[in-house]
Amino acid sequence: MNKYGEAAKLAVKYCRDGSEIAPAEAWEKAVSKVFPNSTALQDKSCPKGAFLGLCSEGLVEGIPAGAYGRSTKNKEYAVKAVEVLRSNKFLTSQPDLLWKKVAGRTISSNHQMDVVISLWSAGLVRS
Repeated sequence: MNKYGEAAKLAVKYCRDGSEIAPAEAWEKAVSKVFPNSTALQDKSCPKGAFLGLCSEGLVEGIPAGAYGRSTKNKEYAVKAVEVLRSNKFLTSQPDLLWKKVAGRTISSNHQMDVVISLWSAGLVRS
């Protein structure tokens, strides 16, 4: 599993463990644990925006919808990826093809699909 996917699952765990931690704080705590020696990797905004976007829309099990992040583009990518996976769950094994269906153009993915696929595969995305 990709490290950002690992961070996303860990962030969900932090949100749901009864400590009432907000998704943004849970993300920061998770990436600090997953990338203890790299603030650059901890600060990467695209996977964070994807995670917070899914949380904002109420798509993550155990996390109520709310205003958790400011990234509209990464939120859009993540939400659209969930929509695509709902009709073709086999794309979890083809992140590049999923990204192409989501982005619809030749821009590079920046770990947004790792977040979505990891949460989806772990059963943490509401159906």
